[in-house]
Amino acid sequence: MLGEGILKGMAETAKNFFGSYFSAERLTTVEYPEQRIAPFEAARVFPFLVFDSKNPGDGADWQTGMRCVACQICEKECPPKCIFIEKSKDKKPDALGKPQFYPVKFDIDISVCMSCQICVEVCPFEAIKMDTEFELSTVDRFGGLLLDRQQLAKSNEYYHQIHPAEAAGVDARLVAEKVKADAKARSAADAAVAKAAAIAGEGA
Repeated sequence: MLGEGILKGMAETAKNFFGSYFSAERLTTVEYPEQRIAPFEAARVFPFLVFDSKNPGDGADWQTGMRCVACQICEKECPPKCIFIEKSKDKKPDALGKPQFYPVKFDIDISVCMSCQICVEVCPFEAIKMDTEFELSTVDRFGGLLLDRQQLAKSNEYYHQIHPAEAAGVDARLVAEKVKADAKARSAADAAVAKAAAIAGEGA
């Protein structure tokens, strides 16, 4: 029938319009900012850096617990080129005590960022994730939207709050990798001890 699609669309519109007076599920708006809708777990706004320690520290110890090792993959892969990283010359221990390079400078210009999440997907260290915070307006038009590493740093606990399922999977993967690395290190140490004992036995 000619115009059947239009009639179906008008019927659906009328159902939602009149239903909104009786059913809260059909309400399409909230009185923001007094009322707020909780963000979906899969929501993504702008990136942040994850650290594993209780706090990221400050001054010379700022890097403590940071996962980022300044590999600069995210900077190279970022389509709008809004990530700026300067790699350190020395190394500092990470959250596991392993000496790692760290970012002396890590800035993200969120006025340019298009929230594509490519930086998250290419990071091999699970160091950068997408936040759900969207209220970032500022009166500083020249520097307020250029976030530095200290502004970007947020704890793994915060990551678990906003993306619980994803964060649990990441932690499980990191633990498995650590167990595997520890087992490999123990195996190498045992082999070295056995070799030393064999050499000593041959000498005797």
